[in-house]
Amino acid sequence: MIIEIVIGVASFMSGGTLLYVFRHRSFIKRSAQVLRDAEAEGEVIKKDKILQAKEKFLQLKSEHEKAANEKNNRLNQFENKLKQREATLNQRQSDQAKKQKELDTRATELDTLKATFEQQTLTYQSKQEELEKLHLQQVEKLEAIAGMSGEDAKNQLIESMKEEAKAQAITNISEIVEEAKLNAQKEARRIVMQTIQRVGTETAIENAVTVFHIDSDEIKGRIIGREGRNIRALEAATGIEIIVDDTPEAIVLSGFDPVRREIARLALHQLVTDGRIHPARIEEVVQKVEKQVEEEILEVGKRTTIDLGIHGMHTELIRLVGKMKYRSSYGQNLLQHSREVANLCAIMASELGLNSKLAKRAGLLHDIGKVSDEQPELPHAILGMKLAEKYKEKPEICNAIGSHHDEVEMTTLLAPIVQVCDAISGARPGARREVAEAYVKRLKDLEALAQSYPGVLKTYAVQAGRELRVIVGSEKLSDKEAENLSYDIARRIQTEMTYPGQVKITVIRETRAVSFAK
Repeated sequence: MIIEIVIGVASFMSGGTLLYVFRHRSFIKRSAQVLRDAEAEGEVIKKDKILQAKEKFLQLKSEHEKAANEKNNRLNQFENKLKQREATLNQRQSDQAKKQKELDTRATELDTLKATFEQQTLTYQSKQEELEKLHLQQVEKLEAIAGMSGEDAKNQLIESMKEEAKAQAITNISEIVEEAKLNAQKEARRIVMQTIQRVGTETAIENAVTVFHIDSDEIKGRIIGREGRNIRALEAATGIEIIVDDTPEAIVLSGFDPVRREIARLALHQLVTDGRIHPARIEEVVQKVEKQVEEEILEVGKRTTIDLGIHGMHTELIRLVGKMKYRSSYGQNLLQHSREVANLCAIMASELGLNSKLAKRAGLLHDIGKVSDEQPELPHAILGMKLAEKYKEKPEICNAIGSHHDEVEMTTLLAPIVQVCDAISGARPGARREVAEAYVKRLKDLEALAQSYPGVLKTYAVQAGRELRVIVGSEKLSDKEAENLSYDIARRIQTEMTYPGQVKITVIRETRAVSFAK
């Protein structure tokens, strides 16, 4: 149609214009074809878009339905939970109602019982009063018949029961003690003897003075110095009294602190060897020797712990162990005593099936309080326990240290082992020296303690204080009372006195008949 209109219009045009139209006729056909193709392609695109829109709509619809279903499910679940809670609440309400009903029933029953009880109480009180009246009448009749008041009869009965119970208790105690001795004596003797035999021992050493030997007496004058300035400087630097007398080729160093005596001895040795002796040099040498002794103390402590197989000990405790080398107790070197106690504890603990390593550690540290730098007014066992606690030792070791002289209560089996081994090490022959005055005083105190009891005639401390013999009057004490007396004396000695080993108390009661032939 469009082409015909174009041809008609072209017939009215001039020849040149008509020619132009016909030239572009092919172009117009092509344009129509392109337009038709575009329309067809548009239809295809439209269909595609419609399909995509339908697919998108279906997808959105599916997602919406899914979300709606999920929401409905959640709502259904929530509704079910609400129903369950409602059912639970209804059940609880029903149970509560039942309990309330039961409580009301019980309250009614209690009221009934209370009324019954009050009535019975009144009846009981009236009967009790009647019984008391009858009892008083009977007591008055008995007192009139016996000629003794009820209070006197009660006291007499109580005293007789006390005496009977006391005698029975003493008998039972004796039987228990004897049975325990029979069962335990053999095994205890074996363990102690094996322990003592397996440990090497040493004898007592010097305690208060150190003798410094010199080559000639000429050195004494150099040590004294002009107007005594050298010896005064040495004494001020070391804190030790230096005694220079007529003793040939010897100078005596006197002091209570063995570490200071050792420092003074080494300083004198270096000064005499070097030959330069004057106050400035003395102070320099003493300071150097103090450092050397501190290093030696730490080295001795380390060697001791290594020899005994003890590991993980705090450095300060190791230093105190090394310091024991220069300390003695009753002439017994403290380090050797502690090593001996450690070995005894390990052997005895292994015999008893206990931890031998802990026992050895506790035995080594049991006297650590004797070499403390602080030296407060505390027993050495308590001080040693506090030091062990300070440096993170185990509680059983701390208790064994603190209780080996009974200052604190024993809480583990390790504590009595340390106490026994300490007594074994100190009580063996040759272990310690005891001052004569202290020895005599201890024996006198033993005899005086036993003499303080009524009925005791004579007391004798024999076997170096290991046995106390008590002679009592036969007319004053019976056999049971004599047995009770030995038990009381033993307990009192154990709690009031300090002594090595054990003390045997023997009470002797004898009857003598004397007559004369004339």
